[in-house]
Amino acid sequence: MNKRRFLTAAATLGAAGFTLPAVRAFLAPNESNTLEAKGLTTQKYKLTPPAKGSIPVAILISEGLNVIDFSGPWGVFESVSVPNAAVEPFRLFTVSEKAGVVTSGSGLKLMPDYTFANVPETKVVVIPAQQGSDAMIEWLRKVAPTADVTMSVCTGAFKLAKAGLLSGKAATTHHEFLDKLQKDYPDIQVKRGVRFVEGEKISTAGGLTSGTDLALRVVERYCALAVHVTADAAAPSYFAFTRASQEAAY
Repeated sequence: MNKRRFLTAAATLGAAGFTLPAVRAFLAPNESNTLEAKGLTTQKYKLTPPAKGSIPVAILISEGLNVIDFSGPWGVFESVSVPNAAVEPFRLFTVSEKAGVVTSGSGLKLMPDYTFANVPETKVVVIPAQQGSDAMIEWLRKVAPTADVTMSVCTGAFKLAKAGLLSGKAATTHHEFLDKLQKDYPDIQVKRGVRFVEGEKISTAGGLTSGTDLALRVVERYCALAVHVTADAAAPSYFAFTRASQEAAY
């Protein structure tokens, strides 16, 4: 299936035309307001892209990585395009503690592009569910203050919590781990029944497809304006399909 047939939007990034996968293009007709009701957004929404070049997005990977937590945000950011631009709006790369193959929880093998020692400047950090390490926690503490957005998916929220980046903040995680997050980190305002909780610089998503929702919201923040959506009426709704099977996953 060619997703560009049914998730297309028009907006502007600076003076350029900006085409991105838009939230409303995913929704079935009878759930047009579902995402707004199930995502807690920040009032300080606007993010400023660099004057030149792409927005660097680092996706953290380690053993036991959850594939959909990784692939959902990756698919969102890679689908954004500026017509006739010299570079893609988002530059994606993977980061791990060490060089060498990382094996996901389902057996997918990935080779990281960088390690924590040589990763370039990063403006968006994505933390899927995974094993992680103390080195990952230290790197998050180092990079989060200068990144535009650091976002977790599913139990990736525990990495943010361990790094102290959720202290005193609202957050969410996979529904099966909400009680554990509240118990282990009582200073976090754990939110239930939402697909994501957005902060000005730190955001968290629930399980599985909720990471896609939050990644779409990050793109929208860089656009900084309302998105007009066109969609192929004959094409299936991605969210209609995934929410039918994954609604309980947040």
